[in-house]
Amino acid sequence: MAALDRLLNRSWPLPALLTWVLAWALCKALDSAGAPAWAVLALPAALGVVLAQWPAVAATRWRAIFVAAGFPVSAVVTGLEQAGVAGMVAPGSWTWLLPLGLLLLAYPVRAWRDAPLFPTPVGALAGLAQHAPLPAGAQVLDAGCGLGDGLRELRRAYPQAVLHGTEWSWPLTLACRLRCPWARVRRGDMWAQPWGDFDLVYVFQRPESMPQAIDKARRELKAGAWLVSLEFEAVGLQAVARIALTPTRSVWVYRLH
Repeated sequence: MAALDRLLNRSWPLPALLTWVLAWALCKALDSAGAPAWAVLALPAALGVVLAQWPAVAATRWRAIFVAAGFPVSAVVTGLEQAGVAGMVAPGSWTWLLPLGLLLLAYPVRAWRDAPLFPTPVGALAGLAQHAPLPAGAQVLDAGCGLGDGLRELRRAYPQAVLHGTEWSWPLTLACRLRCPWARVRRGDMWAQPWGDFDLVYVFQRPESMPQAIDKARRELKAGAWLVSLEFEAVGLQAVARIALTPTRSVWVYRLH
């Protein structure tokens, strides 16, 4: 069972797709058997909700929402098409996959194994420079910069630093470059990019990817460089500071030796 859990987590979003296929298969089977309409819709939706509670299928809250919502959303869209709502021409039940296609374009499958697209809140890094001082011209990296919210906060904290951002999704990379023209934003793999030249690396990951970030920081960051993590603790590293933002959210500051 543990091996299956690891396999499903590594293959995301395949577990979501399999859940949606199972839900639709159950829907078709119930319909063919002459089940009442409420059962044809409610039972497949319930199946999606139940499977979304399995960590191997949906390890995070947002993944669970995607998994559970897949069948209901597709059923609603398919029903609207068949009814010809607002004069809409029904091109086929595949059209509900278009939003998923746009999501995969902006946020490709490879990036789903890292953090979801959550922006750094405004003001989250306001007190960072007091705990992790940097000289003018310091090299600072936002690893997985998304739309650039983290870079904007880093600029407020370190106005004299040279800011870099790395993002795997090319649409997000382009958007980040537009929002942060003063930063050096590149499209690439944050895990393959060397961290040795940076004085501070900022990450906003998820619990499952934090061990990889910790290992990379230990191996590549030079002595005296800083690792800053929003929300999730770098277990095994000694924190220099913990900046509490809310009762449940903190900025963790580490210095490599």
